[in-house]
Order: sequence, then structure tokens, then C-alpha cells
Amino acid sequence: MRQIIALGGGFSTEPENLALDHYVLAQTGKDKPRVCFLPTASGDSADYIERFYAAFNTLPCAPSHQPLFQSPPRDIPAFLLSQDVIYVGGGNTKNMLAIWRAWGLDEVLRTAWERGIVLAGISAGALCWYEAGVTDSVPGTLSALRCLGFLQGSFSPHYDSEPERRPTFHRLLFQGALGPGVALDDGVALHYVERQLHRVVRSSEGPTAYRLEISQGEVQERRMRAETL
Repeated sequence: MRQIIALGGGFSTEPENLALDHYVLAQTGKDKPRVCFLPTASGDSADYIERFYAAFNTLPCAPSHQPLFQSPPRDIPAFLLSQDVIYVGGGNTKNMLAIWRAWGLDEVLRTAWERGIVLAGISAGALCWYEAGVTDSVPGTLSALRCLGFLQGSFSPHYDSEPERRPTFHRLLFQGALGPGVALDDGVALHYVERQLHRVVRSSEGPTAYRLEISQGEVQERRMRAETL
């Protein structure tokens, strides 16, 4: 079963509320799943890696991480394909995708997905799975970015926390730079099974997700019902 969980929250934004991270681990069906953190988008930030371990060492799992900015100490494809969860961190999506492609990780991740390894991630780590989306990868502006295309449609994270996200997504849809898609408030996750949206969950009451499309010449935005974990 192919699963992707696009996160608008988790250990890096809600260190005191790991409900979404618990949810990701639970989808493996294992008592102590192996979870590998990919911090590529942050340039393998040491602080980010430390925060990952600080959170996931409190959860029922076997955490690890895979750096790419230093000489890798292992066979990366074999290591990633031995995991139960691959969890992608936030940062610069454009840089991350370029580095993944240079290492061939885009194909490794597709193989992992096809084999039933749960793919998850926050911010850049959520955007990367879609066909395209709204990114701040280029300093000073929000723009459209083509991504891996494991999931259909377009995407934007941080819909409630970054004021320019909503108008930019609307503008890019109206201009045809992006197709129909979804947006996430912080603290919400979209769980896909076999490319179909399975559940919308959130770590607390309030935030939600949205569907966006062009209809009758205007951008239509519809709130989605989210289940509180």
C-alpha cells in the first residue's frame, strides 16, 4: 500500500505536541518502526537533526537520519529502502530537489513509495511529493515550483501563518502557473493512500486544509473537514 503524509506540523513546529508524528508512525502497523529523517532542505542543519532525535527518541520507533552534504557513510539506497518511514524536513525545496536528483534519490524515494514505505514530511518535505506548488525557495518572493509528482495537483504549506501564501496561491492558479490543488494550515496533515486523499487530521482544534480550483473564471477555495487527533 502506497502512503504519503503531507504535514503542516510535527516535531519541528510543535515540539510540545507530537500528535502528527505519532500518527505517521502508526501508519506502518509496527510496534517500533524504523524512521529515517532527511534534512536535505535545511542543508543538513545540525540543530534540526538534534531536534528530530530529541522528539523521536521519545516515540516508539528506531530513529536515524541520512545526510547528503557530507560523504555518506553507507549505501544510501539500501539504507533508505530498509526503513519503515522516510520523514523529510523543511527548508529550501528547490535546492533539496536538485540535490536529490544529483544523488538519484528521486528514484529511490519512488521505489520506497512503491514498496510501501511511508513517505512523510513537513513544509518542503510536504510540497515535494506534489506535481507543483508555492515555494519560498527563491529569496524575497513566493513562486511556483515543479516537484516530484508522486501526488497529483498543486500544494502550499503555511496557509495560515504566512500572510502572502493565500494571495500568491490564488494568483498562480488564476494565471495558470499552477493547477487545482490543496493548502494546509500549520498543524494539519493530509494522508494519501494510493494517491487518493484518505484522511485530513490535525494536532489541535482550529486549523484545517483547503481545496482550490478555478471555477467560472474565479478561484474557488473550500475548507476541508479535519479530524482532531
